Amino acid sequence: MASFDLTELPKSDPTPLLRYRDGIYAADFLACAIVHLDLFSWLAESPASLEEICEHCGIHERPADVLMTLACANGLVEREGDRFSATELCREHLGRNSPWALGSYYASLEDRPVVKEVLTVMRTGKPGNWESEMAEADWHEAMESAEFARMFTAAMDCRGVFLGQKLAGELDLSGRTRLLDIGGGSGIYACCLVAANEGLNATVFEKPPVDKIAESAISERELNHRIEVVEGDMFRDAYPDDHDVHLLSNVLHDWDLPEVEILLRKSYNSLPSGGLVVAHETFLNEDKSGPRAVAEYSTVLVAITQGRCYGVAEIRAVMEGVGFADVQQFETGGDRSAITATRP
Repeated sequence: MASFDLTELPKSDPTPLLRYRDGIYAADFLACAIVHLDLFSWLAESPASLEEICEHCGIHERPADVLMTLACANGLVEREGDRFSATELCREHLGRNSPWALGSYYASLEDRPVVKEVLTVMRTGKPGNWESEMAEADWHEAMESAEFARMFTAAMDCRGVFLGQKLAGELDLSGRTRLLDIGGGSGIYACCLVAANEGLNATVFEKPPVDKIAESAISERELNHRIEVVEGDMFRDAYPDDHDVHLLSNVLHDWDLPEVEILLRKSYNSLPSGGLVVAHETFLNEDKSGPRAVAEYSTVLVAITQGRCYGVAEIRAVMEGVGFADVQQFETGGDRSAITATRP
């Protein structure tokens, strides 16, 4: 978290490196669907809705949604209305009666530990345990440990330097004066936005122990005169007043839709008229058929958090449902994008 000019971009694009890390669970989800659920052989015979898929396979809706989005992004199924049908690729190479079937090629992965972990997530609908010294806790519980929080926050911080710079380059904050970074981790996104906008100050809203980590990181970047840290739980505590921009960067995808609505409603209720909310992370396209890199990242999220990647249409519906208007979406960098809306 060393200090340097946050307005200086790298000459190269790290997106391919981010994709390896972001998509680490994708192959295991595909293998689980083939060797444990035999999903694609069944779909090759008859189209089905997500509800019917869940009932047939004995799996939960949240991970099933992620799995079917992954299948869409890889050209294995097509979504028509609320039904999924197998493509020729699926029928020829994953249908059990096809002469080109590859099921046996995947069979050796049946007892792979991560594939079995994915099966548990699919069956229970709950995130798995974090693979570390916090093996008994999921990500949300693990973040309450100071040691784990330092490790995870540092990981997100180093990624956030590039992603925050790309967001700052695309987000127009002209005339905005105070930004509230909700669940802002190390504060790297607030730092990048403040560095790029001379008239902007910011507050990072985080709960312990991450709030102290943020204070240290912001101080190291010599931005503590423009960015303060306020301790608080984004679900339970009132948001600080007098901010005309709210940022939720890599926050919504950690939570299920009811929690997403709670966060956006709290933001709407505490922003002034004309206030701007910015949701920044990996978003699927309108019909959730891709992009493939985002569909793959969603497998990580559903495995270790209570969320997943959301489609632009899903977030627009929630934003408009709580009262926001003028919902816009634009690409930033590293397969990330931003969805903005204003309080009328």
